[in-house]
Amino acid sequence: MDAPDTGLVIEETPAEEMNLYPLDTFEYKHKGKEIVISFTCPEFTAICPFSDFPDFATIKIDYTPNERCVELKSLKLYINSFRQVKIFHEHVINRILEDFTRACDPLRVDIEGDFNVRGNIHTVIRASYRKP
Repeated sequence: MDAPDTGLVIEETPAEEMNLYPLDTFEYKHKGKEIVISFTCPEFTAICPFSDFPDFATIKIDYTPNERCVELKSLKLYINSFRQVKIFHEHVINRILEDFTRACDPLRVDIEGDFNVRGNIHTVIRASYRKP
């Protein structure tokens, strides 16, 4: 069954046009010693693909490094580079998880996007990765 035509236009930014800042890493010199590194990014902004209005969120990242750690300045620039990207909440959290995992190959990572209330709905998206 086809969905009814609501007249809404969905225009997500194509992946190849996102122009996201690359995540840099450095060597974790204590391989085998499991630590948890936590980041909170309270000023995340992306663009709603329906309305073109900004979506605001707090992004939380907890991870256990394997051989590489994410460099903080590059994480800040990466997170801030979403400000011009049209992307759904669910997709942005999965994109961050994929990019983060690809950059530093952690033992585990948990990411949470706590999005500001919009239209009386509060959205929290969580995604996780565990190294096999």
